[in-house]
Amino acid sequence: MSAQPSILVVDDEMGILDVLRILLKGEGFEVTTAQGGKAGLEALKSAAPDIVLTDIKMPGVSGTDLLAAVREQDPETPVILMTAQASLQSAIQAVNQGAFYYIQKPFSNDDLVAICRRAAEQRLLKAENKQLKQEIRRRERSGLVKPLGKARPFVEVLKLVEQVAPTESTVLIQGESGTGKEVIARYIHELSARADGGFFSLNCGALPESLLESELFGHVKGSFTGAVRDKQGLFAAARGGTFFLDEIGEMSPATQVKLLRVLQEREAIPVGGTEAIPVDVRVVAATNRDLEDDIKRGRFRTDLYYRLNVIAMQLPPLRDRRDDIQILCDEFLGRIAQERGEKPKPLSRRRRPCCWRTTGRATCASSRTRWSGPRCSARATRSTWTRCRKS
Repeated sequence: MSAQPSILVVDDEMGILDVLRILLKGEGFEVTTAQGGKAGLEALKSAAPDIVLTDIKMPGVSGTDLLAAVREQDPETPVILMTAQASLQSAIQAVNQGAFYYIQKPFSNDDLVAICRRAAEQRLLKAENKQLKQEIRRRERSGLVKPLGKARPFVEVLKLVEQVAPTESTVLIQGESGTGKEVIARYIHELSARADGGFFSLNCGALPESLLESELFGHVKGSFTGAVRDKQGLFAAARGGTFFLDEIGEMSPATQVKLLRVLQEREAIPVGGTEAIPVDVRVVAATNRDLEDDIKRGRFRTDLYYRLNVIAMQLPPLRDRRDDIQILCDEFLGRIAQERGEKPKPLSRRRRPCCWRTTGRATCASSRTRWSGPRCSARATRSTWTRCRKS
């Protein structure tokens, strides 16, 4: 929030807008006016004000509709409602819906200015409180446990994560199945300014196209068979947080077009809907496919690729991280013992993995599993050592 708080004033009478603009500008506010509720919605899309002052009774889009839109965009924005037909019941209803204050026309200039100043102070206090919480989290995360690994290729990835996590840049993580793409995505989220928000993930290859679009963008009632009520999409649910799109290379061309629009316009239109919903998420995508090759084959859009590939990360497979095999085994065995309520036990020498210097392969002596090829992953490591623990 700037030193000069911004306020959006919405009313269907131009004369009232002019008076309020002069009054509030003279009191140190940065004032934007909109004539009517529809114009108010457009003003909200173009800029996020610190405070909204709106009349309730307006043709088309009412003040309560505007209140709902503000709450959807930023629940921390104070909304002051004005009306010439106030009642105790309507005032209680407005406050229950999230209004900061409910003032009856005609009102004195001093009363209105005092209410707007209190709203500005509350907005500032909430912003400062949020910053303090983020600072506390950053200090707590200074001792955050990093993803396991000391092999040089993996350490380079972690360094890049720590550099880009505080930014808002979209990240594309590439690597074979089981190399820890979601682990890295969560680590990016935990190190970011969005750590207080949620971490949402979706496997794009696990759902058919129609259901995938509904999960991503939401849908309105009656938009297709079985849509018995409105559904919020994950882009809306993840507001203020991070949205991890796994297996992005499996997305159909039609859905790719819609995703591209979301990334470009920062808004999503639910399936069967007409009204766009603002999007405030950081997107982290992942794939085990060669997207550049898919582009050449016409399976993936070039423009979407460049929208996603702002920051590129390539995760090394376990066969390129031989130094990490023992670390991962010890960690997984410790977790397995904890799940069973047992004390961790060291493996005997014959069950410890060994690295073949000439081939870069490692073999579990008890299971004879070779850590090479498509099975060479942290996921396969955990599965194998679970079996080793049982034997």
